[in-house]
Amino acid sequence: MSERVRQLGYYVNGELRASETTRYMDCFDPSTGEVTARTPQCTPGEVESAIKAAKAAFIAWSATPAPKRAQVLFRLKALMDAHLEELTLLTAKEHGKVWDEAMGDVLKAIEVVEFACGAPELMKGSTLMDCTVGYDTAQYMEPLGVFAGIVPWNFPAMIPMGWMAPLCIATGNTMVLKAASHTPRTSMRIMELWTEAGLPPGVLNLVTCSRDEAEILLRHADIAGVAFVGSTGVGRHIYETAARYGKRVQCLTEAKNHALVLADAALERAAAGIVNSACGCAGERCMALPVIVAEESIADRLVALLKEKMGSLRMGAAYEKASRLGPLVTAEHRDHVISWIEKGVAEGAELVLDGRGKTVSGYEGGFYLGATLFDRVEPGMSIGDKEIFGPVACVKRVRDFEEGLAVMNANEFANGSVIYTQSGYYAREFSRRTHGGMVGINIGIPVPLGVFGFTGHKNSFFGDLHAMGKDGVRFFTELKSVTAHWFSESEAAVATVDNSWDGMISMPK
Repeated sequence: MSERVRQLGYYVNGELRASETTRYMDCFDPSTGEVTARTPQCTPGEVESAIKAAKAAFIAWSATPAPKRAQVLFRLKALMDAHLEELTLLTAKEHGKVWDEAMGDVLKAIEVVEFACGAPELMKGSTLMDCTVGYDTAQYMEPLGVFAGIVPWNFPAMIPMGWMAPLCIATGNTMVLKAASHTPRTSMRIMELWTEAGLPPGVLNLVTCSRDEAEILLRHADIAGVAFVGSTGVGRHIYETAARYGKRVQCLTEAKNHALVLADAALERAAAGIVNSACGCAGERCMALPVIVAEESIADRLVALLKEKMGSLRMGAAYEKASRLGPLVTAEHRDHVISWIEKGVAEGAELVLDGRGKTVSGYEGGFYLGATLFDRVEPGMSIGDKEIFGPVACVKRVRDFEEGLAVMNANEFANGSVIYTQSGYYAREFSRRTHGGMVGINIGIPVPLGVFGFTGHKNSFFGDLHAMGKDGVRFFTELKSVTAHWFSESEAAVATVDNSWDGMISMPK
């Protein structure tokens, strides 16, 4: 299934431009291994031009009433709904996630667009009449300016066009998105839909570049804030650098989510949920469930169920609707995941199911890796503690709830955590005491709806305000407090000296 190799451009001020760079990165169809497009590594000047366009557009866009801004998002939602199949196919072809998962990627973006349509309500501030006699205070939520969004390759629709752009734009800011060089085409297509929805030129701009050019976004005087999703090492650097330059920063980073399976769990359902979470999107997501902490009394049965279900996943091309496990994003990343499997074997974990060496008939050049399962992963084995980002699951055996919770909380990451149990007591104790920021009770992927926000903890997040939900609205706005006092005609004619805070601290009258 070959297609002509396209040379991509970048979007600034409402138009697609050809880059002057001599450096390009290959984009693949992971299902076939073929190069389908080449992404420009934009020059510093081109990145600067995107910032300049966003700064110029901010003046008029921030002054546009929130209800009128929301109308653009209403139209965008309708367009994304109308183009759902097209966007799903594009996501599947550039990333490799299977059809249902690719559609979920797009639908999660649409979900936040819908939430952002409520900007007139979300941006309503607080007021108090007579905070002291005759004085009224109102607080307003105002946009800050130009934001930078730096996104990973694993969710081409949801992260740039869901978590970042909608709330940024709805609240009156402008944005420069640095799309992922391996998977930029879904974002580029949605850029066209933003324009069709009536977004003014310069409000949203999109570039692709290397880390060297991305540094401009962290330090530039005209950037007010930076939102990032990616690795913990890069996220820490972005958080430290951008904060040092006085910017608001939000960094969502790595994870190693654990599921605690107690002896009273519905094992068949638990195994199905774990496999869906661990192997969905080929494990290339920060809300995957790569570690299962099982009570020893049911561990053998659970491992047998996991092996059966993981081994029966139908591997195939992403856009073949019967596929249940697609390829990894690049051959390089597949090799990286294979190196982790080899490390697990070397560390002494028991390899129950080996996904290496798998191919798909008719798609022999694709970047495939079968589901892989390790048992008896002990403390100190890096395969059970570090993010792998592939369809690799590890089982850690424990005596009871308390040991299991301690094993989970010892991990440096705390994006999500899950418990499978029929006990309300243990479910409540787990919810209260787990370090995970997003908790699932008999749910393998505990990602809340966009109205609640994405609340990772520990080394899974750097910042004060999370993505989406009310935190997302606050991240893209700042408060202004206005206090007013109006004089009667008789008061206005009399000048008095008031040594309080301009009358705000007043004696009873």
